[in-house]
Amino acid sequence: MGKFSEFRLPLKNIPEGTQEFEYHLGKQFFVNMESADIHDADLTVNLTVTHKHDLYNLVFRVTGTVTLICDRCLDDLIQPIEADYEIAVKYGDDYDETDELLVIPESDTYLNVSYMIYDTASLAIPVKHVHPLGKCNRAMSALLRKHRATKGDEEDAELTDQLMQEMDTMESAPDDTPVADQPTDPRWDELKKLSRDEN
Repeated sequence: MGKFSEFRLPLKNIPEGTQEFEYHLGKQFFVNMESADIHDADLTVNLTVTHKHDLYNLVFRVTGTVTLICDRCLDDLIQPIEADYEIAVKYGDDYDETDELLVIPESDTYLNVSYMIYDTASLAIPVKHVHPLGKCNRAMSALLRKHRATKGDEEDAELTDQLMQEMDTMESAPDDTPVADQPTDPRWDELKKLSRDEN
């Protein structure tokens, strides 16, 4: 049996109406997917398939937790996951896919949904993997501050502490610097001059 055989949905055998399917994702699922970020998982996937005429509407609901590594202190970080994904599937001559519709050949009696589930779970994980303020490993945070500051330079150590606190409280905000105030690359400036000279 293949790694993802349990995720083979018997699409052609699903009668008209609504059917429910449930999957559990643990560590092995993400190992099989070769995911470097997710070190453990306890996720439940509820899949609702509504078959009407020649269209199959698939609605995925992924809930639970995944274990990541904190970018700041390198300790385990338990990240709650709650995500939904919906796609319609129908049979056709060949494979074709848009954001809302997946067309598969008539010869496919099964549809493997493992990658749809993986993408749904992965996209629900924030880009920044950090513990909430004050929850990082204190020993590691202290070491980080110690190695960022030079010996005997208390002012520098104080600035580093202040910076670390600001990083803890700062949300990922867009850069508010106006484009006109940002420094430009002198090479591009020279190219722009050439372009203007030609005109």
